Amino acid sequence: MPKRICVTGASGLAGRAVVADLLEHGYEVLATDVVPPSPQLPARWSRPDLTYTQADLTDYGDAFEVIAGVDAVAHLAAIPAPSIFTPARTLNVNNAVNSNVFLAAAQAGVERVVWASSETTLGLDFGPGNLPWYLPLDEDHYPRPTSTYSLSKVLGESMAEHVSAWSGIPFVALRFSNVIDPARYGEFPAFEEAPESRLFNAFGYIDVRDAASSVRLGLEAEVTGARSYVIANRDTVMSRSTAALIEEFFPGVEVRRELGEHESLFSTERAHVELGFEPRHGWRDA
Repeated sequence: MPKRICVTGASGLAGRAVVADLLEHGYEVLATDVVPPSPQLPARWSRPDLTYTQADLTDYGDAFEVIAGVDAVAHLAAIPAPSIFTPARTLNVNNAVNSNVFLAAAQAGVERVVWASSETTLGLDFGPGNLPWYLPLDEDHYPRPTSTYSLSKVLGESMAEHVSAWSGIPFVALRFSNVIDPARYGEFPAFEEAPESRLFNAFGYIDVRDAASSVRLGLEAEVTGARSYVIANRDTVMSRSTAALIEEFFPGVEVRRELGEHESLFSTERAHVELGFEPRHGWRDA
């Protein structure tokens, strides 16, 4: 099992949580980001099992230098949403970062790459003119990119498949739902007044702590080749029932199995079976 992990995008929301989770489970971490280490975790950046290196992963030399010598890579670095930069920049930067990390990992001969794909590969943003093919959404509701951001993730999954075949290295793509800091759970009741604001991703979310644990499980699971997994919470962000949400917002969409009262419209069955993933944090508990 890999013990020294390079975490890219380590200063971001998910990256910080992944670094903390890996350290808590006995891993040694080489953290890297294009920006300095986050001041939100000052104590964690000054311990013997954690090293921080600032690097620009759009440069292949930087990517190889931070990956050489580690056992595996947890790759979270990317422009994280469609509307931050222009569409072309989003696509070009994310493609460059992914290709450099994947090729550097293959050249360095690491044991595994676990990386952040996205729920957007499944057809987001949903709305009246763009409904899902069926519910609950699973790994086969793919590929359906609707932005250059989601296209960058689809292309990343295709790259991962081929680099894995060339190198023999397992690549694990985690299609994260909207990653939520638990400090934001107080905002959730207000969604009842404007449910359309959460229609874009079928009312899904994943607690950042569970997102982090899924990365660790991806590093530890006995998988081969390139595999992709939906990572979402077991419930929706809404207080009203899942049946009511489907009736109002997804009329005519095929529902392939019976869903619980507040059950998520994302299926994580594959992640549960193959990775042992089970979300343990949710807004209703908080």
